[in-house]
Order: sequence, then C-alpha cells, then structure tokens
Amino acid sequence: MDIRTGILTAAILLVLGALLVARNGLLTLQAARKLTFYRLRQSRIASAWWLFGGALLLVIVSILLPTVGTPLAFQYFPPSPTVAPTLTPSVVPTITLSPTITLTPTITDTPLVSDTPTGTATPFLPLVVEAQFVSVVTPNPDAAISPLVFDTALQNSLPVSPSTLFRNPIPVVYASFSYDKMMPGAQWSAVWYRNGEYVFHESYPWDGGTGGYYYSECTSPAGGWQPGVYTVQIFVGVDFKRAGSFTVEGDAPATLIPSATLSPTAPATATP
Repeated sequence: MDIRTGILTAAILLVLGALLVARNGLLTLQAARKLTFYRLRQSRIASAWWLFGGALLLVIVSILLPTVGTPLAFQYFPPSPTVAPTLTPSVVPTITLSPTITLTPTITDTPLVSDTPTGTATPFLPLVVEAQFVSVVTPNPDAAISPLVFDTALQNSLPVSPSTLFRNPIPVVYASFSYDKMMPGAQWSAVWYRNGEYVFHESYPWDGGTGGYYYSECTSPAGGWQPGVYTVQIFVGVDFKRAGSFTVEGDAPATLIPSATLSPTAPATATP
C-alpha cells in the first residue's frame, strides 16, 4: 500500500468513527432528558455535546487529511521514480530466398537498321523516313499534339463517328488531332504500323497554321487493310509527340488480278 492509499483509508476510518461518536452523543442526549435529577441531567447533556464536538472534529480531520496530509507526507517521504518497462525486441523472421532457374542466354541476330519500333519507352522515327526530310525550318520543341481520334470519314477536319474498331471493307482511315505551337514549314511525319510492322508513312513540311485541327490519311497500307492492331505515331521533326491505336477486323477484300483473254481468229484460207 502506498502513502496516498493509506491516507485515503485513514480518512474513511475517521468518517466512520465520527459517525459512531455522533451516534453515542445522540443516545446520551436522549438518555439525559429522561433523568429526574437536574445536576445529573445537565452533566449527561454536556457529555453528549462533547461527543458531538468530537464527531465534528473527526469529520474536519478526515477532510484535511487527504488535501493537506498527502503533500506533507510526500515532503518527508518522497515517492521513488517508477521505472518504465522496457520492450523486449522480438526476433523478426527473415525471408529465405528459394533458388530459381537461370535461363541460358541465346544469341539473337539483330539487324543493324529496322523500321519496326522497338520496345523502348519513347518511339523513334525510322531512318528511312528521316532520310526523306526536305524542310530546313527548325521545328518548335514546344509543339503539342492532342490524342489521336480515328474515323473513316471527316467533316471540316473533324471525325464524324470516331471509333477504335473497324471492319472490312475499309476505304480509308483518318487519324485526326488538334495541335498548337506548330511552326509552318517544319517537317512532320505520321508513321503507321500493323502489329508492330511498318505499313505506311507520310512526311512533308507542315502546311497548317500554328493551332487548329489536322489529320493523317491512309488509304492503302502495305498488304491492304489486313486484320490486326494499327498504331499511328506522330513526329515533329525527329521528336515523338503522340501515338494512338485502333483495330481492324475481318479479312481484307481480295484484289482481282486481270487475266489475258484470248480472242478467236479466223483460220487461214488457201488461195488456189
């Protein structure tokens, strides 16, 4: 039991004692009123009032004991500091790596020049297209191209019913976009791929304004509109700006190859 608990216990005991003393004083006062002799009655009444005073004194002490006695006791018996519990570190299990199978590298023949875009983060302009540049105007590096929208028909350079899925037969596909900060006369290019393989491109000096709407048009990619995923990449100069994709379903219509028709000729007639 600590000092604070002991003082509170003592205060409770004093209150109980005050109640018992007050009860004895009340009984003494009641008994004194029944006595006949005056002096004896006055003596008993005085004793009763002394008991009431003692009970009041006990109540006062029980009130002062927790409020005044506790700080006074701590001055002579200062509390000892409580040692904070220390946490015992637990052992964290370590992850054991299981051995994996290492694949033996194989040698792959890689061509020096390829028109097919590689899996790099930024597409690059094929050298075949770059070699056809005719413009000498330096493109604006801040030129911006919006996301591409695909359709088979345009009205005022805007798609009529844009989509990313087309079914054969397809006459033409437009890749339309909005642009800003373009430099008139600067070289720009649109390169079309089917399933990652080059099928078409157009590259010439920019003949639009500095901002507005424009499009790239493809009517006959290499091999026709074969089913697959088509990707269009837009370049300003040699800087990649934007790419978009669409899908073609259904076999491309067969191209009729004209055949030679033999016309009958009259048989030779012998002349006598």
